[in-house]
Amino acid sequence: MSDLGAGFGYLMKGQRWVAQHGRWFGFGLLPGLVTLVVYAGALIGLGYGADDFVGWATPFADDWSSPWQGILRTGLTALVFVFGLFLAVITFTAVTLLVGQPFYESLSEEVDRSEGGDVPESGLPLWRELWISARDSVRILLRVALYGIILFACGFIPVIGQTVVPAIGFCVSGYFLAEELTAVALQRRGMILKDRLALLRGRRMLVLGFGVPLTLAFLIPVVAVFLMPGAVAGATLLARDLADPDAAPDPGPGPGTADSGDAPAPRAWSA
Repeated sequence: MSDLGAGFGYLMKGQRWVAQHGRWFGFGLLPGLVTLVVYAGALIGLGYGADDFVGWATPFADDWSSPWQGILRTGLTALVFVFGLFLAVITFTAVTLLVGQPFYESLSEEVDRSEGGDVPESGLPLWRELWISARDSVRILLRVALYGIILFACGFIPVIGQTVVPAIGFCVSGYFLAEELTAVALQRRGMILKDRLALLRGRRMLVLGFGVPLTLAFLIPVVAVFLMPGAVAGATLLARDLADPDAAPDPGPGPGTADSGDAPAPRAWSA
């Protein structure tokens, strides 16, 4: 259980870091704002069209008497929207990180720099980093989609589908959300997807303590935009300590060590 609290501590440390480095906070908002506009439109469209989709997918219920037809289709409409929201939470981070790759690389490097020690660099051209990020994101999304389908089917189980399944869904979302965020720092350390997943599996409760609260907060799109810069900063701090546990400080919440006035101006091309 202590790892759950420690994971949440990294999340708070990241938010405090960007609060003390205001220019980097504003710099990190831009990709999230762009992605938010696109996703808001998609979710609004889903909200308007989910009932029509369910009606088309359940023609066998056309002749059902009231209230059974309404109960079935209302329940399925809610599940479709929840499933779409579940995918949106995961893909929002992946798409935002892809759109904001140069921004978040610079932010992550500055967090490493402020904490002292070496600042790892991938040495790869930007197009190569974008390709690797996109490829790994697709692999993660395929895993998430598989879990999503299983959980969607389990949602029809009475009682369990309305209690246990949503809790598991948030844990799955939080775990893979943490993977997407720590990938920014771990890729710079030369870790491929397989190695990153193995590293995170070794500290599941720590990863869930970081990712699950963030997933819950990301259910509110505007909140997701404002938390994203701190989430990247916190994930970098988490990645530093996972990749080099011997050099890790006590994982409680706290600000970074550098003063905001010492931070150089952000540069999107420095990744």
